[in-house]
Amino acid sequence: MDVIVGVADMKVSDDPSVTLVTHSLGSCIGLTVYDPVVKVGGMLHYMLPESQLDSNKARNNPWMFADTGIPILFKSCYKLGAVKGRMIVKVAGGSQVMDSSGVFNIGKRNYAALRKIFWRNNVLIDAEDIGGSVNRTMRLSIATGEVTLKISGQGNKIL
Repeated sequence: MDVIVGVADMKVSDDPSVTLVTHSLGSCIGLTVYDPVVKVGGMLHYMLPESQLDSNKARNNPWMFADTGIPILFKSCYKLGAVKGRMIVKVAGGSQVMDSSGVFNIGKRNYAALRKIFWRNNVLIDAEDIGGSVNRTMRLSIATGEVTLKISGQGNKIL
Protein backbone atom coordinates (compact mmCIF):
# COMPACT_ATOMS: atom_id res chain seq x y z
CA MET A 1 0.00 0.00 0.00
CA ASP A 2 1.45 3.35 -1.05
CA VAL A 3 1.59 6.01 1.65
CA ILE A 4 2.25 9.45 0.20
CA VAL A 5 4.80 11.73 1.84
CA GLY A 6 3.92 15.23 0.68
CA VAL A 7 6.16 18.25 0.27
CA ALA A 8 7.35 19.40 3.72
CA ASP A 9 6.15 16.11 5.20
CA MET A 10 7.47 13.00 6.94
CA LYS A 11 6.17 9.48 7.52
CA VAL A 12 7.60 6.46 9.36
CA SER A 13 6.36 2.88 9.40
CA ASP A 14 7.01 -0.64 10.61
CA ASP A 15 4.21 -2.10 8.45
CA PRO A 16 5.71 -4.37 5.76
CA SER A 17 2.74 -3.74 3.45
CA VAL A 18 3.63 -0.04 3.23
CA THR A 19 5.69 1.69 0.57
CA LEU A 20 6.49 5.32 1.36
CA VAL A 21 6.37 7.50 -1.76
CA THR A 22 7.23 11.13 -2.40
CA HIS A 23 6.84 12.97 -5.69
CA SER A 24 8.23 16.16 -7.18
CA LEU A 25 11.71 16.12 -5.69
CA GLY A 26 13.28 19.06 -7.49
CA SER A 27 15.38 21.34 -5.31
CA CYS A 28 13.81 19.63 -2.27
CA ILE A 29 15.54 16.67 -0.64
CA GLY A 30 14.05 13.24 -0.11
CA LEU A 31 15.70 11.37 2.74
CA THR A 32 15.04 7.73 3.63
CA VAL A 33 16.27 5.86 6.68
CA TYR A 34 15.77 2.13 7.20
CA ASP A 35 16.73 -0.38 9.90
CA PRO A 36 16.79 -3.83 8.25
CA VAL A 37 16.77 -5.74 11.55
CA VAL A 38 13.43 -4.41 12.81
CA LYS A 39 12.17 -3.37 9.34
CA VAL A 40 11.44 0.21 10.35
CA GLY A 41 11.75 2.98 7.81
CA GLY A 42 10.97 6.60 7.31
CA MET A 43 10.96 9.28 4.67
CA LEU A 44 11.31 13.05 4.91
CA HIS A 45 10.66 15.51 2.06
CA TYR A 46 12.07 18.87 3.12
CA MET A 47 12.08 22.14 1.16
CA LEU A 48 14.59 24.47 2.81
CA PRO A 49 17.91 24.17 4.65
CA GLU A 50 17.41 26.17 7.84
CA SER A 51 14.45 26.89 10.10
CA GLN A 52 15.86 30.29 11.10
CA LEU A 53 14.52 31.48 7.73
CA ASP A 54 11.02 31.34 9.25
CA SER A 55 10.74 30.20 12.87
CA ASN A 56 6.92 30.36 12.84
CA LYS A 57 6.72 27.97 9.89
CA ALA A 58 9.29 25.73 11.57
CA ARG A 59 7.11 25.50 14.67
CA ASN A 60 4.00 24.69 12.64
CA ASN A 61 5.72 22.38 10.16
CA PRO A 62 9.21 21.23 11.20
CA TRP A 63 9.40 18.91 8.17
CA MET A 64 9.79 21.94 5.90
CA PHE A 65 13.41 22.43 7.01
CA ALA A 66 16.49 20.18 7.14
CA ASP A 67 17.62 21.24 10.60
CA THR A 68 14.26 20.56 12.25
CA GLY A 69 12.95 17.70 10.08
CA ILE A 70 15.98 15.40 10.03
CA PRO A 71 16.22 14.94 13.83
CA ILE A 72 12.48 14.24 14.04
CA LEU A 73 12.76 11.58 11.30
CA PHE A 74 15.49 9.71 13.17
CA LYS A 75 13.77 10.02 16.57
CA SER A 76 10.47 8.81 15.13
CA CYS A 77 12.19 5.68 13.77
CA TYR A 78 13.93 5.09 17.11
CA LYS A 79 10.50 5.08 18.79
CA LEU A 80 9.57 2.13 16.55
CA GLY A 81 12.73 0.22 17.54
CA ALA A 82 15.28 1.36 14.96
CA VAL A 83 18.91 1.73 16.05
CA LYS A 84 21.14 4.49 14.63
CA GLY A 85 24.09 2.21 13.90
CA ARG A 86 21.95 -0.09 11.73
CA MET A 87 20.20 2.64 9.74
CA ILE A 88 20.65 2.65 5.98
CA VAL A 89 20.48 6.25 4.76
CA LYS A 90 19.64 7.27 1.19
CA VAL A 91 19.18 10.74 -0.30
CA ALA A 92 17.73 12.11 -3.54
CA GLY A 93 16.88 15.53 -4.97
CA GLY A 94 18.73 18.80 -4.69
CA SER A 95 18.18 19.65 -8.35
CA GLN A 96 18.40 23.06 -9.90
CA VAL A 97 15.04 23.12 -11.67
CA MET A 98 13.35 26.49 -11.21
CA ASP A 99 16.35 28.75 -10.62
CA SER A 100 18.27 28.16 -13.85
CA SER A 101 20.51 31.16 -13.17
CA GLY A 102 21.78 29.52 -9.98
CA VAL A 103 21.27 32.68 -7.96
CA PHE A 104 19.61 30.97 -4.99
CA ASN A 105 21.11 27.47 -5.30
CA ILE A 106 18.36 26.03 -3.08
CA GLY A 107 19.10 22.44 -4.14
CA LYS A 108 22.79 22.74 -3.29
CA ARG A 109 22.03 24.54 -0.03
CA ASN A 110 19.50 21.85 0.95
CA TYR A 111 22.07 19.13 0.34
CA ALA A 112 24.83 21.05 2.16
CA ALA A 113 22.56 21.44 5.20
CA LEU A 114 21.94 17.68 5.28
CA ARG A 115 25.66 16.90 4.99
CA LYS A 116 26.45 19.31 7.83
CA ILE A 117 23.82 17.73 10.11
CA PHE A 118 25.04 14.22 9.25
CA TRP A 119 28.69 15.17 9.80
CA ARG A 120 27.89 16.59 13.25
CA ASN A 121 25.95 13.44 14.16
CA ASN A 122 28.26 10.82 12.67
CA VAL A 123 25.77 9.61 10.04
CA LEU A 124 26.98 8.19 6.74
CA ILE A 125 25.02 8.23 3.48
CA ASP A 126 24.76 4.78 1.89
CA ALA A 127 23.51 5.97 -1.52
CA GLU A 128 22.45 9.20 -3.17
CA ASP A 129 21.20 10.70 -6.41
CA ILE A 130 21.70 14.45 -6.11
CA GLY A 131 21.73 17.50 -8.35
CA GLY A 132 21.19 17.92 -12.03
CA SER A 133 18.07 19.53 -13.40
CA VAL A 134 15.58 16.66 -13.07
CA ASN A 135 12.56 15.85 -10.94
CA ARG A 136 12.50 12.60 -9.01
CA THR A 137 9.94 10.34 -7.37
CA MET A 138 11.33 8.31 -4.45
CA ARG A 139 9.89 5.06 -3.05
CA LEU A 140 10.91 3.13 0.11
CA SER A 141 9.60 -0.42 0.62
CA ILE A 142 9.23 -1.08 4.35
CA ALA A 143 9.26 -4.86 3.68
CA THR A 144 12.67 -4.86 1.96
CA GLY A 145 14.26 -1.45 2.49
CA GLU A 146 14.67 -1.05 -1.26
CA VAL A 147 14.68 2.56 -2.46
CA THR A 148 13.74 3.22 -6.06
CA LEU A 149 13.78 6.45 -7.99
CA LYS A 150 11.82 7.49 -11.04
CA ILE A 151 13.87 10.22 -12.69
CA SER A 152 12.31 12.49 -15.29
CA GLY A 153 13.64 11.61 -18.72
CA GLN A 154 15.83 8.79 -17.36
CA GLY A 155 13.45 6.07 -16.15
CA ASN A 156 13.72 4.02 -12.95
CA LYS A 157 16.77 3.37 -10.82
CA ILE A 158 17.43 1.39 -7.63
CA LEU A 159 19.32 3.55 -5.18
